[in-house]
Amino acid sequence: MIAILAEKIRDQRFLRLVGDMLRAGYLEDWTWHATYSGAPQGGIVSPILSNIYLDRLDTFVEQVLVPAWTRGKVRRENREYGNTTANIRYWKNKGDRDHVKALRQRQQSMPSVDPHDPEYRRLRYTRYADDHLLGFAGTKAEAEQVRDQLAVFLRDELKLELSTEKTLITHARTHKARFLGYDIWTHQADTRRTRGRRSVNGTIALGVPPETVNTRCRTYQRGQGKPLIRNDLIRTSDYHIVATYGTEYRGYVQYYQLAGNINWLNKLRWSMERSMMSTLAAKHRRPPWVIRKRLQTTVTTPHGKRRCFEATQRTPAGKVFTARFGGIPLRRNKHARVIDGAWPTRRKSQLVARLTAGTCELCTSPDGITVHHIRRLSDLHRYSSTDTPSWVEVMRTSRRKTLIVCARCHTDIHRRPHTQ
Repeated sequence: MIAILAEKIRDQRFLRLVGDMLRAGYLEDWTWHATYSGAPQGGIVSPILSNIYLDRLDTFVEQVLVPAWTRGKVRRENREYGNTTANIRYWKNKGDRDHVKALRQRQQSMPSVDPHDPEYRRLRYTRYADDHLLGFAGTKAEAEQVRDQLAVFLRDELKLELSTEKTLITHARTHKARFLGYDIWTHQADTRRTRGRRSVNGTIALGVPPETVNTRCRTYQRGQGKPLIRNDLIRTSDYHIVATYGTEYRGYVQYYQLAGNINWLNKLRWSMERSMMSTLAAKHRRPPWVIRKRLQTTVTTPHGKRRCFEATQRTPAGKVFTARFGGIPLRRNKHARVIDGAWPTRRKSQLVARLTAGTCELCTSPDGITVHHIRRLSDLHRYSSTDTPSWVEVMRTSRRKTLIVCARCHTDIHRRPHTQ
């Protein structure tokens, strides 16, 4: 790695810094262990160092392997297909429609070009971080040769070992390859036609892996398939709960927009919806159907009306924010741009986010903040309905035992008794 960096970088202090980082070691059970290979896991520069190191792999594949295994402009015509086409023309001139129909059905079941043409080969390559995929049009024996050449280069030049368990040779028509969470294969459907011609044969298909959907569903379930109640969200507002689930669901949908079977995410949406309703029901101590009826609404999308769930939150300044779960049409978008990092992660604590905002939740003043606490939410109901302080109304609405306020508002809160 240092030798590769030194080819373009002359700053010796920077090179020594990177070298020290690579040799820094790691702690396990508070015991230091030396680093003999690899980059520090979790470091912000690890992806950059991996891309720099594997740039030589990209160059080798693009300049050596691809030219060596790419030849021919088009596949030669299938002789049997050409003979059948000639027979169709002959019997069509004779006026024998039944014979022509039978020949056309036979013609639509065979390839128009020779898939085993020895003079036609193609090799395509793509890589993301340390995961790479090669698409090869050729025989299995030739694919094994490509794999062996790749393994030799990685071992001799980059001192890396090609994983035999993860490096698979997959027939794209009969099996599916897994790459970046997608299933990849080629279509083969002789009955699917556009303007009388087969339109999908040989095209690349992307799909959501069924086991991925099932695994994600289990993260929103507890024992025996029951919906998960997320205790980390119960003490937050309805707006935050719906926003958390909505953000996670949008992340799944956005990532799999390119999949032809994106509608399989309906199963995931159902599991997340049950978990969200159970969490809200546990918070309000109400049956889930009551919460469902309260939050359910309908939104209009380019593909028609969709059912969703919405929760609103009003700030002391009068602004209203709406959080939404669902309401997203599960339609494939083959021109979608998948955003790196769109895969959803758990949000940070809402209290931390409120503290980080640095504004008073009563007067929106940015001049210093503090936190006002109460012991129980039931203490908020001791105030009369005719003379309820504003801070009590805010805490009742948000169902929080904490309130972020400035020093002046905090003094005003403690000037009057907490019970009436």
